[in-house]
Amino acid sequence: MTQGGAGEIVQFDNVGLRYGTDREVLTDVSFTLFPGSFYFLTGASGAGKTSLLKLLYLAQRPSRGMIRLFGTDAITLPRDRLPAFRRRLGVVFQDFRLVSHLSAFDNVALPLRVAGMPQKELEKPVSDMLDWVGLADRMHSRPATLSGGEQQRVAIARAVIGRPDLLVADEPTGNVDPDMALKLLRLFEALNRLGTTVVVATHDVHLLRKVPESLIMRLDKGKLADPTGALRYPPRREAPPT
Repeated sequence: MTQGGAGEIVQFDNVGLRYGTDREVLTDVSFTLFPGSFYFLTGASGAGKTSLLKLLYLAQRPSRGMIRLFGTDAITLPRDRLPAFRRRLGVVFQDFRLVSHLSAFDNVALPLRVAGMPQKELEKPVSDMLDWVGLADRMHSRPATLSGGEQQRVAIARAVIGRPDLLVADEPTGNVDPDMALKLLRLFEALNRLGTTVVVATHDVHLLRKVPESLIMRLDKGKLADPTGALRYPPRREAPPT
């Protein structure tokens, strides 16, 4: 794991979220995420995991409280700065959100093209990524012809191809078999070792044991518990042997 750096990559202070006039789905949520750390977000169905992730990747604004992302107030961020912020984020959606008329290759290549990478430079990394997730033979296929597990792997490849500063994944292993789930988790770990802060929302408690140095955030009825103490203090890591 990468050593957590100084400062923070995300800070929530007393954040509340409600949809319309319903009761709050998140209440007084406060935490700090430190650079280069790996977090699991857990909780029962309906605890608010997806809502919290939406706040993290700027798809939703809170009803109250403060959110800072990459050292900037994310709530008052001007719309013209949102695209640049979102390029620093990788998101794995629970419903995949692949572009239906694009091939698997072109879906994965999308973040690199948006960032301005020339076609000749993106072909190898995209092909290598699809090969790594076991889809080298499906790279020219459109999403409608792929199984749910294959679509999930394309979505994950697209989220990580640009080595984002923050990766947010909503139940990323929910549509794959246990062997592929472990392989995808190792991909997230590799990205984390390169410096990406990773947040994986999951209801699968078995995954938590697969990343021993991970930090656990648990939501319970819209409130955040802190079983590891990681939300208050930077993670302490042993220095690698020299």
